[in-house]
Amino acid sequence: MNIFQLKNRIVEKLEERRNDFLTSFDRKEEMLRVERKDNGKGLDIALSKAVDKAKNDENFIEEIVYYINETLERMKEEEISLDEASIYPVIRSTSFHKENKNGDAFIFDAHTNETNIYYAVDFKNSYRLIDEKLISTLGLDKEALRKLAEHNMKQLPISHKGETIQENDFYFINHNDGYDATRILNEEMLDDMHEKFDGEMLVGLPHQDVLIIANVRNSVGYDIMAQMMMQYFAEGLTPITSLSFSYREKKLEPVFILGKQKNHKRGREE
Repeated sequence: MNIFQLKNRIVEKLEERRNDFLTSFDRKEEMLRVERKDNGKGLDIALSKAVDKAKNDENFIEEIVYYINETLERMKEEEISLDEASIYPVIRSTSFHKENKNGDAFIFDAHTNETNIYYAVDFKNSYRLIDEKLISTLGLDKEALRKLAEHNMKQLPISHKGETIQENDFYFINHNDGYDATRILNEEMLDDMHEKFDGEMLVGLPHQDVLIIANVRNSVGYDIMAQMMMQYFAEGLTPITSLSFSYREKKLEPVFILGKQKNHKRGREE
C-alpha cells in the first residue's frame, strides 16, 4: 500500500459514514486535509506517518477514519456547556500550533523544553482544544481552567503493562482514551514509581496515546528506550517528542541517547 492508496481507502471509508465533507491532498507534504462543507473547519492527517502501520494492520485505517469522523462531528457550530463535557490537560510538542484555523489563540502553558500543556473540552468520543474565544464561552478564567483540568487529570485511571528486557523494566500506560501522555502530569504517580525503582527513572511520551516509564539499570536500557521512543514517535497520529526525560526530585530533564545496541531480545512480561 502506498500513500495514494491509503488516502483513497480513508476517503472511501469516511464516505460510508457521511457526505458533508471535502478533501484535498498536499503531495509534497503527503498531508490529507478533511474539512466540513458547512463551516470549513477540519483537520490534517500526516499520511507518511501512517502508511507503514496501515500496511500491517487493517484496523489502523478504521481507527483513522473513526478519529476523523468524530472530530468533524465535534466541529459543528454549537454551544458547549460544562454540564455536557469535562476539561482535561493534553500534552503537545512545543512546535504544535499556537492558534486555530480562525486565528484564535489556544490556551497553553509551558511544561518542558520539548512540550507544552494545552487544555481540551472532552466529549467522550472526541475533544476540542480550548482557545481564547472558547474559554470566554465557558465562563472560565485561565486559573479556574487550570485547576479544573488538574482535578480531572488526577481522576484518570492508571494501569500499565510491564516488560523486562536485559535487566531493565519498561512500563507502558495505554488506555486509548486520548489522555495517556497527559498522565505524565500526575506527580503522585511518578513519585510512587520513582520510590520503587532502583535504577534511573526515564519517562517518554512519544505520542498522545502512550506513556512509557523505564527503570534503567544498565547502558543497554538507554539504547532500548531510545529505540522504543523513535518507533512509537514515528507511528503516532499525534506525535509529541522522541526524546526521553529523566525524572528526579520532581523534575523532568531531557536525556539525549545515542543508541548503539541493536535487536535486543525481550524478556518476559510482568
